[in-house]
Amino acid sequence: MRLRRATAAALASLLLIAGCGPGTAAESAGAPETAESSASGHAGHGSGTEPPAAPLRAGEEFLDLAMPAAYQPAAPNGGTDEYRCFVVDPGLTENAFLTGSRFLPQNAAIVHHAIFYRLSPAQAVEAASVDAATPEQGWTCFGGAGVGGQTAWVAHWAPGAGETLLPDGFGFEMEPGSKLVMQVHYNLLGVDAAAPATDRSGIQVRVSRAPHKKLETALALAPIELPCEAGTSGPLCDRATAVADVEKRFGKESGAMVQQLSQMCRPVAGNTQHCDQPVEQAGTIYMAAGHMHLLGRSIKVEVDPGTPRARTVVDVPRYDFDNQALVPLAKPVSVAKGDVVRVTCTHDASLRTQLPQLKTLPPRYVVWGEGTSDEMCLGIMVFAPQE
Repeated sequence: MRLRRATAAALASLLLIAGCGPGTAAESAGAPETAESSASGHAGHGSGTEPPAAPLRAGEEFLDLAMPAAYQPAAPNGGTDEYRCFVVDPGLTENAFLTGSRFLPQNAAIVHHAIFYRLSPAQAVEAASVDAATPEQGWTCFGGAGVGGQTAWVAHWAPGAGETLLPDGFGFEMEPGSKLVMQVHYNLLGVDAAAPATDRSGIQVRVSRAPHKKLETALALAPIELPCEAGTSGPLCDRATAVADVEKRFGKESGAMVQQLSQMCRPVAGNTQHCDQPVEQAGTIYMAAGHMHLLGRSIKVEVDPGTPRARTVVDVPRYDFDNQALVPLAKPVSVAKGDVVRVTCTHDASLRTQLPQLKTLPPRYVVWGEGTSDEMCLGIMVFAPQE
């Protein structure tokens, strides 16, 4: 279910996830009701306590992967966020399929999200070189895995997510010698500089050597064009100044992302934005989530809206940042080439004065950005391409 846009390859390497990551509480069309939030649900990241893994299914085994040592994040360029990439090696010597994952955030107070990208053997060599050139373990990686070529998104975690079990008989293919990049978004808002925080997160993955149907991850995104709340003012309430600030904190690619989304989706400044993206490859969506940051109020992902063929993939009328699980659809959604996927998000600038994480920050015109104090509008879909 690839989405046909000139920027699709660049956008698909993101998250979030500021991906954060991404990542999300989702009510699928016809799915059992999931927990909804009120504004008070934007309180933080939760306890970080993870429930135990479900029993292994036939042919599966667990692999436990983690950083070799604790890492102390440091936000660059005057910001409060760092995206750090670490290589973790499942040690595969034969073809396998990743069939589930359970991220274990060691310090949930600073871990905003995590995304896992599959590296081919050649990309793994490049990643080792990038890692070796950085004094501390890992490397800064806003916007993606930080290596060349397309890196497939095969797992992620965001607040509220537990273990992700892929449908029976399906998985992400992992060839011999392939590795994973663990991209962790650290948010340091409110962290005491006199008591630096460290983290040593890891992941437990399920793998199977038996043949499975291949899965891929598709992303549908929309811009954010959220002006300062009425009655507030400041330098960052100017859009151009706010975009320049995002680019300063996260790099030129982040400024380009804002521009690309604006050109692709033609937004009008306001609380609610949407974007339509044509499907390039037919397939079936089996799992989905929606992802925003702390100003998010609602998110919806639809296929062919406004037509007799309209289907809803994700509908979260009361978004909760602390409940971002990727959930199976009660009824898988099939899409054909030429169908249109629409993602719609509503944000609320007034939350900036209510939330402890944001209330001390100056007012700003909010655009797409990797930081927790910035915003995203992202639909995450796990699908099986039509063969």
